[in-house]
Amino acid sequence: MRAMVQTAFGGPEVVAAQDVPRPTIAADEALIQVAACAVNRMDLLQRSGPALLPGFTLPHIGGMDVAGTVVEVGADVPDLAVGARVVIDPTLGCGDCTYCQVGDSGYCGGVTVTGGNRPGGFAEYVAVKAVQVHAVPDEAALTTAAALPSSWATAYHALFPVGRLTAGETILIQAAASAVSVAAVQLALETGARVVAVAGSEAKLDAVRALGVEHCVPLDADPVAYVRDLTDGRGAEIALDHVGPATWPVSLGALGVRGRLVFMGQTSGDQVSFGLAGAYHREIALLGSGAYTPDDFHRALKTFWSGDLSAPIAAELPLEALPQAFDVLTDRTTVGKVLVAP
Repeated sequence: MRAMVQTAFGGPEVVAAQDVPRPTIAADEALIQVAACAVNRMDLLQRSGPALLPGFTLPHIGGMDVAGTVVEVGADVPDLAVGARVVIDPTLGCGDCTYCQVGDSGYCGGVTVTGGNRPGGFAEYVAVKAVQVHAVPDEAALTTAAALPSSWATAYHALFPVGRLTAGETILIQAAASAVSVAAVQLALETGARVVAVAGSEAKLDAVRALGVEHCVPLDADPVAYVRDLTDGRGAEIALDHVGPATWPVSLGALGVRGRLVFMGQTSGDQVSFGLAGAYHREIALLGSGAYTPDDFHRALKTFWSGDLSAPIAAELPLEALPQAFDVLTDRTTVGKVLVAP
C-alpha cells in the first residue's frame, strides 16, 4: 500500500511516499481502508522532533484522526461488519492499569495512539483495535467524520467533565476559530450557554458568527470590558484558553467571582504570570484539561451526530500532498481541519 512515511526529524523533506506492506490484523482488530485523515499539530510536532509520545519510533506513519471503511475483522470481533463506515478514537489504554480501570485511559503508562506511537492514517489502510471503532451515520460524509476525533473529544472533555459548564452560564472562548474552539463553541451553544468568542481577526470572527455565535470580540478590542458590560459587571462563569500567555490576562480578567479558567494548551508559550490577589480574592479556579476519555469521545460524537452542527474543513488534499497540508495547517488565516485522502 501507499503511505507517507517519516524517516527522520525535520522539515517536510523527512516525510515521503513509500510502498509498504498492508497491515495484518490481530484477532481483536479491524483493518480500515482510509477515506480521509485529518492533519493535527501533533503530527507536525512529532515530524519536527523530538518525539512527544513514549514508544515513538522511526520510521513512522502519522495521522491520528481517521475515517474509512472496514475491510477485514479479526476472529474475536463478532459485532463489526465488513463494509461498515467508521471513525477511529486514536487513543487506547492497556485496559488493566489503575487509570484504565476508572476510564482515564489517556493517562495509562502504556497508552497507544494511532498515528502517535503506532502506524496511523496517512496511508491507504490502518489496523486498529475493534474497541476504537465508532460507527458513522449513513447520511454523514466520511470527510466530516475525519474532522471530528481529536478536536471534538478534547473540547467535550474541557467543557463538561473539567469545566462543568451548564445552561445559562457565560463562557469566553479564546482562539474561537481554531478546530478545538469551533467544537467548543458549538457544544457550549447546544448546552444553552452564552458564548463570547474571541479571535484575532474579523475574518475568523465571521466564521464563528456563521456557527450561530452572537457575541464576537476581536482580541485587541478589550474583551474583558465587553464581558463585564454583557454580564452587568459580574463577569463570565468560565473561560476556555488553549493559547497561553498571550491570552491569559484576558481570560482571567473576564472571570467573575468563583469563575473557572479551563486551560488546555500553550501555543503562545509555556510560562504565564498573574497577580495572586486578583485570583484568590475572586476564588478563581484554575482547571487544567488533559487527556479525554473514551466516554468523552462517545458523547462528543453523539452530540455532533444528533445536532445540526458543523465541522469546517479548510482543505482536502491527496495523500501525497501531505507536505502542502502541513503548510495549510500552519497558515493562521485558515479555519477548519486539513484533510488528506489516499
